[in-house]
Amino acid sequence: MDDLDAELARARSLDVAELADAIEEIGFSCTRCGACCRGEADDEHTATVFPDEVRAIRAARAGRSADDAYDWRDVARPMPFGLVEDDDGGRSGETFEWALQTADCGDCTFYDDGEPGAEGTCTVYDDRPLICRTYPFSVELGGSEPMGEVVARAGVVRAHECEGLGRAIERADALDLARTLKARAVRELAELAAVRDAYEPANPAPGEVVVHDSEGAKRPDGSPWP
Repeated sequence: MDDLDAELARARSLDVAELADAIEEIGFSCTRCGACCRGEADDEHTATVFPDEVRAIRAARAGRSADDAYDWRDVARPMPFGLVEDDDGGRSGETFEWALQTADCGDCTFYDDGEPGAEGTCTVYDDRPLICRTYPFSVELGGSEPMGEVVARAGVVRAHECEGLGRAIERADALDLARTLKARAVRELAELAAVRDAYEPANPAPGEVVVHDSEGAKRPDGSPWP
């Protein structure tokens, strides 16, 4: 068993009650500030989204399933990490995840900041990806440290910058969040294992991008490569 398989086994054996204990210890209540949905100066919003989550958002936005009129690229883009920027400002190469699409300002394309002074909203809230459902928390299982600055720790639970941290949370809410956090930890590692097992170098030409996910190699529009 390699390190990734060992991490996946640990994720599957996580105790939800213990995760909830850690969440309660750190404390959290969402203030709906929208910071986790917005990009920063010269740093666009980047949130991982899985292939089935892309399809769920497409279906929700289209009002029915498998509507090809709503493009894959409206929901997701190749994760920029690992890609090379071309002379014309484009990107090329191979990457191993999808990220939620962003607006021109760098915010998540599904974030609506509303009228001045009003709270922002997620326009696909019921179908938002696991990473959105569990922010600001992540799980560290002995491999690489979770991406993003860690500002609080309890057991294997890590908390990232968020103004809602440190606030009281009801036990039922902590348990719900813990169950989703475990599901995310398992899904992320299972996705990585599937990519590892199926990966074959695509060798894209300059100006081409290939995304390797658990379903195989894809073009930026979600269609199979080559």
